[in-house]
Amino acid sequence: MTFLCISCYFKGVPFLRACKAAGNTVYLLTVKKLEHDPWPREAIDEFFFLESDSNAPSDLANIAKGVAWMMQSRPIDRVVALDDFDVEKAAYLREEFRLPGMGQTTSRYFRDKLAMRIRARDHGVPVPAFSSLFNDVALTEFANRIEYPCLIKPRGEASATGITKVHSAQELWDTVHQLGERRKEYLVEQFRPGDVYHVDAISVDGEVAFCQVSRYLSTPFEVAHGGGIFRSVSVPYHDEEAVILRRLTEDVMHAFGMQFSASHTEFIKTREGNFVFLETASRVGGAHLAEMVEAATGVGLWTEWAKLETAMATGQPYTVPERRYDQAGIVVSLCRYEFPDTTSFTDPEIVWRMDKKHHIGLIVASESPHRIRQLLDEYATRIAQDFHAAAPAPKKSTH
Repeated sequence: MTFLCISCYFKGVPFLRACKAAGNTVYLLTVKKLEHDPWPREAIDEFFFLESDSNAPSDLANIAKGVAWMMQSRPIDRVVALDDFDVEKAAYLREEFRLPGMGQTTSRYFRDKLAMRIRARDHGVPVPAFSSLFNDVALTEFANRIEYPCLIKPRGEASATGITKVHSAQELWDTVHQLGERRKEYLVEQFRPGDVYHVDAISVDGEVAFCQVSRYLSTPFEVAHGGGIFRSVSVPYHDEEAVILRRLTEDVMHAFGMQFSASHTEFIKTREGNFVFLETASRVGGAHLAEMVEAATGVGLWTEWAKLETAMATGQPYTVPERRYDQAGIVVSLCRYEFPDTTSFTDPEIVWRMDKKHHIGLIVASESPHRIRQLLDEYATRIAQDFHAAAPAPKKSTH
């Protein structure tokens, strides 16, 4: 089979290698500025480049023209988006060339935060109070009845990018007016303080076949807007929170029409103790969460996703490998040093060290949830004192 993989950010190396190891022909469509990044070139049969990662209609049409030219001499059987911002590109190409997989309507549920909210609400999944910004009367009613603060969010960005917190109806309207014609690209929702959890899953034949629940100790919003240190920790499999979130994730995947893919879904546990759905994505979670999941379970999400896609393309059965039930945690921070020396971190629980300029990161694994929390707390303190650097929140996602 021939796979066209799309990634306008450097990620998905294990997917590309596993896809090639399964006997497929692998093409990679990425942006020109990433041409010299350390892609696994032995696993990629041919590169194709874009000047921009834009999903504007005119740019999608141009991508389709390029793929049409490719397909004159290179048959393509499957299109896979490795990054959140490429889901729209992949869906557009599947529709244009009648290829199997998630089309544009379904892909909206995994990219458009307004579509997510409406679909989840209509299928009984709890969500924060929200409103589109389309109609003045409807927005006025929302603004006058809601408890503040609220969050104004771009519908198509990822993580915490572009979010504005407002504390009154007047501030809400001031922000909406500043958006001008772009207001249709945003929604507003009630801010629900609480703990944020993420669920990393693999769906097969419309059912969740693998599901790992974890909790952010520092949320992406806090890190992006407060310059903090990112941390996440796995939740023991039989904890009540994990049981509830596995069920809610199944509800979301069923409601959104997920058939086969990796997914990354986030929920908030409110101060009242209830879970509400935050967002989801039809890809492996970012911020090296896949490595944390593998440290706890032994399941490599990128690799298994590639095997799943190959099985679906060839009509073969796919089974998720047997998992472990250990605990793991991750800590990541921007670093004031270009190449930080982490040799002072010597605990035997360390299973992964980040290798990226001006970043420091560690993953620890153990059978003991207490030991994981102890190490993450200690490392966060040491990193804050000796390594940490902060940067302004990005206006556009850097993935």
